[in-house]
Amino acid sequence: MERQDKDLAWMLQFNNIAWYEDGKVRILDRRIYPIEINFVTCHDHRQVAEAIRDMVTQSAGPYVAAAMGMALAAYECRGRAEAEQIEYLTEAAYTISHARPTTSKRMVLITQSCLDAAREGLASGMGDVSGLLRDHAVEQNNTRYERLGRAGKFLADLFPQHGAVMTQCFAETIVGMMLREARRQGKDVRFFCPETRPYFQGSRLTASVIYDMGFDVTVITDNMPAFVMKNEGIDLFTSAADVICGDGHVVNKVGTYQIAIAAKYHGIPYYVSGAPDHGHETVDTVRIEMRDPSFVLQAMGTPTANQNVRGYYPAFDITPPELVAGVVTDQGVFSPYELSKYKQSPDGLIV
Repeated sequence: MERQDKDLAWMLQFNNIAWYEDGKVRILDRRIYPIEINFVTCHDHRQVAEAIRDMVTQSAGPYVAAAMGMALAAYECRGRAEAEQIEYLTEAAYTISHARPTTSKRMVLITQSCLDAAREGLASGMGDVSGLLRDHAVEQNNTRYERLGRAGKFLADLFPQHGAVMTQCFAETIVGMMLREARRQGKDVRFFCPETRPYFQGSRLTASVIYDMGFDVTVITDNMPAFVMKNEGIDLFTSAADVICGDGHVVNKVGTYQIAIAAKYHGIPYYVSGAPDHGHETVDTVRIEMRDPSFVLQAMGTPTANQNVRGYYPAFDITPPELVAGVVTDQGVFSPYELSKYKQSPDGLIV
């Protein structure tokens, strides 16, 4: 099996996202990367769920961590009777997949796939399926990278030969794939990355990946997008999404909505990458996660406001379809009003 993370930036390599080995899961701490390179070591699957909940890993990182967490859960219950292992893994799948509410439906797809693989392994007589599930996690990653590689080509095709692109938050795999394709096409593209407070995923993660892959990148603060659009000749705004509803609404890191409004005003198309989500046919099925409000009163642990005032921290916002020029998928670019034309894969695992 050829690894699809070849030629991608360091932090997009499978081993550097989350990795199970020898009864432990090691997860890159994206809360502090690239200022520090540190891995959080989880000794049981509950610690993996806690790491996901505590934002140790972000963007598509939790999906990788979830699969590796299932491998760790299999190690924890190895050697027990088959029925006991299935029961243990079923409970672990629920714990891991519900670590964060907004993306739980996607996480269920990941953990259920692992659970199905475990059932097959145990039925064949294996007493320890942890290695099997680690390999299954790699296969899941390969499939996701390969599908998003196709989406990356469709997205890079939209870039002008010499242009400027604005991103939002950290679009993980699609960032690497669109850059690899843009590089292959010989496109000279400048990127502008809003910082994405309070975790600064745009400034720390997206900008690092873009730089590592050889492109010009500039970090801007979250209140600069409209000014930059007007004065720096932005040609296209793009992001991934935590949820793409069947009715065309896009749920992504808070701040996406306001950038999409500014893009619409300036005549700049907004393209979101991903695929419509199982279980989210309409936007009213989405629950927006509200996180600890104290996080907006600090920056990377340093207080930035009077600690007696209130904070407010919705993790995501919702961009309506009228602000979306197209949804870039592995099957092509769709209007947000025509997502019913997208043919869902059997496993639904394009995340």
